[in-house]
Amino acid sequence: MSKYFRLLRVIQWIKNSFVFVPLVFSRNLFDYELASLSVLAFISFCLISSTVYIINDINDIEADSSHPVKKLRPIAAGEISISTALIIAAVLMILNGFIFLQLNSYFIISALVFFLINIFYTFSFKYVVILDIFSIAAGFVMRVIAGAVAIDVEISSWLMLTTMFLSLFLAVMKRRSELEIVKVEDIQKTRKVLQNYSIAFIDQMATVAAAGVIICYALYTVSDRTVFIFQTEYLIYTTPFVVYGIFRYMFLVINNQKGENTSEIMMTDLSLIVTLFLYFITTIAIVYHVL
Repeated sequence: MSKYFRLLRVIQWIKNSFVFVPLVFSRNLFDYELASLSVLAFISFCLISSTVYIINDINDIEADSSHPVKKLRPIAAGEISISTALIIAAVLMILNGFIFLQLNSYFIISALVFFLINIFYTFSFKYVVILDIFSIAAGFVMRVIAGAVAIDVEISSWLMLTTMFLSLFLAVMKRRSELEIVKVEDIQKTRKVLQNYSIAFIDQMATVAAAGVIICYALYTVSDRTVFIFQTEYLIYTTPFVVYGIFRYMFLVINNQKGENTSEIMMTDLSLIVTLFLYFITTIAIVYHVL
């Protein structure tokens, strides 16, 4: 089953946890009905994401074959045929159709927009400098929007901006890692858009994106709306976890040459795992007045 798990990129499903952001920050985490809807939304995005990954792997089969890491993907390595992969993708979409029946029309629209953004990215946007990064970021933003409409709650503008800058940051760092891994002569064979980037340019974008994450999140924690909803100003004390997480991620990508697989880093680096855990526990304690 290993090759099918790699085909579906199960480890990448952690990215879809962004759909839970509205549930947590709307103070509905312990509402069984709304939590159930969020879980369905998460499963739906996992199925859509895996479908997109399959389509992307089929489209990039030649480029992946020349990549030092991606050549091990099931389709590029010849472990799974294209016809089998297409059947699996069709089954995933059918299963997703049943989940759509349990969710409202606004979520369905958001999920379809997410799917279309990724399809356009697969066949077009990823070949256009800067637009490729914004397309990846748009996917994360759509996850948050979908999570909000699934349970019919409003989401803070500052939190949306934080999500946008965070996703831009992760996308930029991914490109930096790819640029270091792939040799100059192999760029044309693997990801042509990399020839339009340089380490210096990417580092400047990463700095701007990282600053955007920290500033927007800090402003979210002290905004009048946030203080009014949570009835506390203590959320600002979660900011150090965000700052440390950003710096730690930059360290891993720049100094340790990691970053191509965001999910793998977040699930294998002990410091990041501890930071995320402490952030989550502290946030829950403050938002839900556990302390």
